[in-house]
Amino acid sequence: MRWAFNPAVMRHLLNFWPPFFFNGIKIVELATDYRYAKVRLNDRPWRRNINSSQFGGAMFAMTDPMYPLMLMGALGKEYLVWDKKADIDYIKPGHGKLIAEFWLGDAVLAEIKAATEQGDKYFPQFLVHLKNQQGEIVCEVNRTVYIRKKRKHRPGENRKMAEQTGADD
Repeated sequence: MRWAFNPAVMRHLLNFWPPFFFNGIKIVELATDYRYAKVRLNDRPWRRNINSSQFGGAMFAMTDPMYPLMLMGALGKEYLVWDKKADIDYIKPGHGKLIAEFWLGDAVLAEIKAATEQGDKYFPQFLVHLKNQQGEIVCEVNRTVYIRKKRKHRPGENRKMAEQTGADD
């Protein structure tokens, strides 16, 4: 399954993932280091709401897996990463194609590693702006992500596990 986590392969797999494919959502770019992604929501007549603007559920869905996916790729296999919660603020009607960009900077990754170094849970928040073709912000999505080192990578956990099973160090 290691091949699937190659960014180019992952981008193509997600573009055919039913929640993306059937909503007209496409990952246009996914950096080889998982620190940048660009996602587009295409405009389709059958996906418009009663006001002829983009359906809010599709706008929300285009942000759903991105930060957890990017964090898993950037942090590596030592970490558990889940989407914890999110909220959306619709600012103006979304007409036409919409774009969302996602970034992970060095400072954010360093902050996450420092906060989880001793095995603690960490809940960083990421604000995503969805923009129309004129570059205007259509909505903001605030996503909170759960991050923690996997049990076997937490300090002292290997010793505790060995004691519980009766194995010698």
